[in-house]
Amino acid sequence: MKLQQLRYIVEVLNHNLNVSSTAESLYTSQPGISKQVRMLEDELGIQVFGRSGKHLTHVTPAGRDVIDIARQILAKVESIKAVAKEHTLPDQGKLNIATTHTQARYALPAVISGFMQKYPKVSLHMHQGTPQQISEAASRGDADFAIATEALHLYNDLVMLPCYHWNRSVIVRHDHPLLQLGHKISVEDVAQHPIVTYVFGFTGRSELDRAFAAKGLEPKIVFTATDADVIKTYVRLGLGVGVIASMAMDKQLDKDLVAIDASHLFDASTTKIGFRKGAFLRTYMYDFIERFAPHLTKDVVEKANMLRNQEEIDRMFASFDLPIR
Repeated sequence: MKLQQLRYIVEVLNHNLNVSSTAESLYTSQPGISKQVRMLEDELGIQVFGRSGKHLTHVTPAGRDVIDIARQILAKVESIKAVAKEHTLPDQGKLNIATTHTQARYALPAVISGFMQKYPKVSLHMHQGTPQQISEAASRGDADFAIATEALHLYNDLVMLPCYHWNRSVIVRHDHPLLQLGHKISVEDVAQHPIVTYVFGFTGRSELDRAFAAKGLEPKIVFTATDADVIKTYVRLGLGVGVIASMAMDKQLDKDLVAIDASHLFDASTTKIGFRKGAFLRTYMYDFIERFAPHLTKDVVEKANMLRNQEEIDRMFASFDLPIR
């Protein structure tokens, strides 16, 4: 059994059983991957993948267990490399962050600016996507950190640490009738108007849906987007009232819009940072986490990483007074 073979079966699954795409991403040949996978299966005496002719069709139950362990082994190999680099090149390396547009645009710029000034030799890469894509990237090891509000709980191999609470604002044009109600608007008031907001599964959208459902109302959602700036554009066009994260309103750039605080309408959401359980974190990685969430010091993160499951981690942070943005 070779590490190369384990890497191949993991990457084949990551590429939806497309061997040609896997070979292209690994800069090798399709026959070479197929041969190594067969050799591993022969050695183990099981099929990792089911086949129809020359095509892989599914992962077998035994294969899924093998791939799960292969991921853990490959993660440990990367940790060993990280340990070596921590001692030989402590201020050099890479940091891959997977996050949503809202976090990348509004929560992270100041954090990243200060981080890059302190660690100019660290190559930082940001990947934007859906919360599920972000979580998958961290679970696969393609991203060191996933920063999101939704979907992180779907992956049991991630350590999820709460960073801050946030809520929403209803945004309207200056001539909108909701402004006549001041800051005492209700869910019923908002429900009377077309709504422009986030795509389901993005940026705390689930809390919005729950608030309407609790009142027995069906929101008139006429347009959705993953990007708060796109939502604001369509509010400007008069398509509807916007419901976005309060942090996404810029006092200078959005002077033509009015934000009505909606924290009394919707439960607060919590942004979390997630990373693989047992991952070796470089010094600059701990520094990044603490810059983003000052209560997540190295000692706190290490303690959380040693707990058995997410329930224990959640209990650990239950007494923390998280900041509100």
